[in-house]
Amino acid sequence: MLNLKPVKLMPVREQAASSIREAIITQSLKPGETLNLESTAKALGISATPVREAFQILARDGLIELSQNRAAVVLGFSEKNIREHYRIRAALEAEACQIICDDESSLEGIEHCIIQARNILETNPEKYPDYNQSFHYEIWIASGYTRLLKMLSELWNGLSLGLHTTRAEYFQNSHAEHENIFTKLKERDSRGAYEAMYAHIIRSMNDILTRYV
Repeated sequence: MLNLKPVKLMPVREQAASSIREAIITQSLKPGETLNLESTAKALGISATPVREAFQILARDGLIELSQNRAAVVLGFSEKNIREHYRIRAALEAEACQIICDDESSLEGIEHCIIQARNILETNPEKYPDYNQSFHYEIWIASGYTRLLKMLSELWNGLSLGLHTTRAEYFQNSHAEHENIFTKLKERDSRGAYEAMYAHIIRSMNDILTRYV
């Protein structure tokens, strides 16, 4: 019987930042819209403190502009920003995979997430986004590089769902790519793991760019 203990997720401030970043990337939040601290916290079901911290992360990335009345104005993404964002992510996450192989780091957390994701796709696929997040988070942790973990946590943007793929198709494609990455990690194939993760993130970039055509 599977040990179905919970998967590990990012700290609340990074989850809040990723939720807002995802909404900006997918254009659910449009340039010029105002985000109020309290109403955003209520919508996310969390306290105001992590949302304030999330606003600071997003402002540093140039996605929002902070105002003095506990609010922020959405600045948005351009196609160039999207490409920059995903290529930086791809380079950093691919490097994390190579580090894991070269250092022969433990794969226990990553394997646990892969097993749980297989189960959730059969039983409750709408929960898959948490397992998607956890897979990447476990890789960053396994790299053992604290600064890399922090940078990637602050770049996370949730699902990169484009216009031509259903959520169900996206979940299946994403998990198949995760399985391939994990196979390369188990084989300690540093180049293969690097290339598999890089391709995974660039595919996400290409999906999201369908919203900017």
